[in-house]
Amino acid sequence: MKLIFVDIDGTLTVPGENIPPHTAVEAINKARAKGHKIFLCTGRNPDMLKPLLKYQFDGFISCGGGYVAVGEKYDEVLYDHPMTDEQRDTALKILHKNGVFCTIEAITGSWGDENLGEFLSSQGEGNSEIERWRKALSSNLGIRPMSEYDGSPIYKVVIMCLDMSQLDEAISALGNEFNFVLQEIKAPAKCINGEMINKEFNKGLGVKIICEKYNVPIKDTVGFGDSMNDLEMIQTVGYSVCMANGSEKLKEISDMVCPPVERDGLAQAFARLNLV
Repeated sequence: MKLIFVDIDGTLTVPGENIPPHTAVEAINKARAKGHKIFLCTGRNPDMLKPLLKYQFDGFISCGGGYVAVGEKYDEVLYDHPMTDEQRDTALKILHKNGVFCTIEAITGSWGDENLGEFLSSQGEGNSEIERWRKALSSNLGIRPMSEYDGSPIYKVVIMCLDMSQLDEAISALGNEFNFVLQEIKAPAKCINGEMINKEFNKGLGVKIICEKYNVPIKDTVGFGDSMNDLEMIQTVGYSVCMANGSEKLKEISDMVCPPVERDGLAQAFARLNLV
């Protein structure tokens, strides 16, 4: 039995969408029928990944590793680590002071700065995370205005700005507690886009937690990703696969590069690895 970990945006689906290619769904079903277990491994919070759960997975690593759940109804929580209220408030105060656009994510929802949509509309294409947020806002996927934030525990902060200097103060104040995971900038996009993720967790830790749950050695795990927030997963799994549409840095350290999501890359990789 293999444990298979699959990122969503840019890997399982086109960034920001919730319908995988039918070939990917077929490959997942065939792999599970052979006895393998498959888990979503995503930066999305549970609220934003819900539309994909109808395709039947064995669990998920969400919030970049901050919330891990398994089981038929995804109700067995293995890991749950939100940031403290003080960390949240300090981060938002410093980031907003420096003109950084923010989205905060809880288990049940997300809240973004009111002018985020206008900012995103000015950015070019080529970054899967920017595309995800652009589509999420245009499709009304539950991202509410920051003014409506209800105080729910927050697991991560998505950050967007135009100059690295806008992040200097936040990195200085919070860099000991949080990793600032920034995506590669692909022309014509100018946006610096990334996430503040607690150093207490990452996708790789989520992989290890699930391996312990099922008593499966790391060597019997496979991970699929495309962006730098997949780094720890790619470094942890026994065999790593990066999508051709993904980060050049991630491709360099992955065991395999498969065709892009739009060309049925996931299904082709499953077949090459004899998972189906």
